[in-house]
Amino acid sequence: MDSNDLQVSRRGFLKLSAVSATVAASPPLLAKMATADGGRPPVMAQVAMEVNGKPQTLELDTRTTLLDALREHMHLTGTKKGCDHGQCGACTVLVDGRRINSCLTLAVMHQGAKVTTIEGLGTPDKLHPMQAAFVKHDGYQCGYCTPGQICSAVGVLDEIRRDVPSHVTADLGSKAAVGEVELRERMSGNICRCGAYSNIIEAMTEVAGSKA
Repeated sequence: MDSNDLQVSRRGFLKLSAVSATVAASPPLLAKMATADGGRPPVMAQVAMEVNGKPQTLELDTRTTLLDALREHMHLTGTKKGCDHGQCGACTVLVDGRRINSCLTLAVMHQGAKVTTIEGLGTPDKLHPMQAAFVKHDGYQCGYCTPGQICSAVGVLDEIRRDVPSHVTADLGSKAAVGEVELRERMSGNICRCGAYSNIIEAMTEVAGSKA
């Protein structure tokens, strides 16, 4: 390879970098370029669901996750975007009473569903029992994972009340019991980088005891 080849490569690289920077700074230009060379525009769909007791109808790109629909379109930012891969649990919400990772599911899959986020569990003046227990037992530090932890904790206790077994349930024929091993196993998908796990278990145990 001679010096002319190197110069062409450098020149091409600089041109490509300039174009990339322009496109990145201009989403409308990116969309126009995507369709001009044969790309297809996004497929839109109307999605209706009940969120925190209120009806919501949105026109969404069918690729929009439930997490992004909640945060970017409904501005319910209590639900956190952590790993975006379903590995940390920060995005946990309740859908028809059951906990799910909202980053792993599309909004269009929940047409007519009842979705509850941390904003719908309680208010500053009237906390949900689980929220109050987290405060009492200091079940958080930085607080980033806390909304997902609380929603998951509510879902876990509901699973136990419905006798849904986990991997550590000893006797599938008997009523599910609330215990530290059982709670830790069920909450294992919710990561707390500050390490408040023992306090979270204490909060859940208190709420479970008050409803036993």
